[in-house]
Order: sequence, then C-alpha cells, then structure tokens
Amino acid sequence: MNTIKLQKNIYTLDMLRDEARALVDKGAVTRQEPIYTLCRYIPGREWECFKIELEENEFLQRDHIVDLLSQESWEEDA
Repeated sequence: MNTIKLQKNIYTLDMLRDEARALVDKGAVTRQEPIYTLCRYIPGREWECFKIELEENEFLQRDHIVDLLSQESWEEDA
C-alpha cells in the first residue's frame, strides 16, 4: 500500500501566524478574511501540513485571520 505521509511538526502554528502577519502587514490579505485565504500564498504540500496544525489547535479554515493573530501586541498598548 502506497501512502503519502506528511511530516508532522515541521510547520508550527507560530510559523503560520508569522506568515499571516507578514501578509497582513504587506496588505496582501486582511485580518477579516478567512484563514483559508492564506493557501494562495503557501505551496500546496506545505498548506496540507499547516491544515493539520490548524486542526490540532482547534482552528477552522473558515475562521478569520484575526483569530490566528489574536496574540498580537499593539504599540499603543505599551
């Protein structure tokens, strides 16, 4: 039986957050778009790994990107 096994733990939730934050900062996506919008900017095989990581951390692809970035700190908060 041939099965493709995706390597786990190569991609972390923090990596996805960093990527999302960078895309938001560049204006490529907005915080209100669904997380699955990020798949346009992440290669397919890597996206599959990220999907697994999202599911394990109880995120849905339809959740908003802002939910992923909820731990952001704002300069005005200092």
